[in-house]
Amino acid sequence: MEFERVKLDIEENVGVLTLNHPEVMNAVSAEMLGGLMNALDQAEHPRHGVRCLLVTGAGRGFCAGANLQPRSEGARGSGDAGSVLETLYHPFLRRLRELPMPMVTAVNGAAAGVGMSFALMGDLCIAARSAYFLQAFRRIGLIPDGGSTWILPRLVGKARAMELSLLGERLPAEKALEWGLISRVFDDTDLMTKARELAHDLANGPTVSLRLIRRLYWESPDNTYEEQLNLERQMQRIAGNSNDFAEGVRAFLEKRPAKFKGE
Repeated sequence: MEFERVKLDIEENVGVLTLNHPEVMNAVSAEMLGGLMNALDQAEHPRHGVRCLLVTGAGRGFCAGANLQPRSEGARGSGDAGSVLETLYHPFLRRLRELPMPMVTAVNGAAAGVGMSFALMGDLCIAARSAYFLQAFRRIGLIPDGGSTWILPRLVGKARAMELSLLGERLPAEKALEWGLISRVFDDTDLMTKARELAHDLANGPTVSLRLIRRLYWESPDNTYEEQLNLERQMQRIAGNSNDFAEGVRAFLEKRPAKFKGE
């Protein structure tokens, strides 16, 4: 399925969402954000049976950040750049947070600026060995956005988050892995094969519990210990009433692989 600057391919129960403006290394524009929202509508529609979303970029980069061309509606060059975030970027980021399925991001090449923020929204963020991450905002006199000032210190700590943001230096994939920013690194030629393997493994899993797991970890940083215990209680009640749980127990007792249906 083709959308504005985006395409969605459904491979069995995996939706492969590709940022598709390689001429500008998939820099984000208003058109692309609209295409992304429309693609998510399709990925979440029950008729397609998508149980995991895999996000990557076309061409030689994942996403170079916001499109700075003056004629791009998503450009940051003039006016109230904050309003652009509020009206265009934030609805998409909130949509990713509330996604009812696990998400894998496969970073090929550069993930810069808000493109880095998009990449780090993945429940599993994996990268090609040649990939790099860049907090590019200070290079054009802006502050980090796309939720990066919330997510970065929680992934790598305040000192490293400040270093990335204040210095604006490239963080190679191997170093990102060492810092705990991403999950795995693969040779460039293997990236998409490995990404599809991970996505299909998640899609064939107990996606009710996987959806609840991602919610628990999103809620955790802002909860007290007691609040998180209570939330675990609520989520476990939902998981324990699922057909996948019943199937998982039967499969364990019968010593066979479980056949989860995501319900």
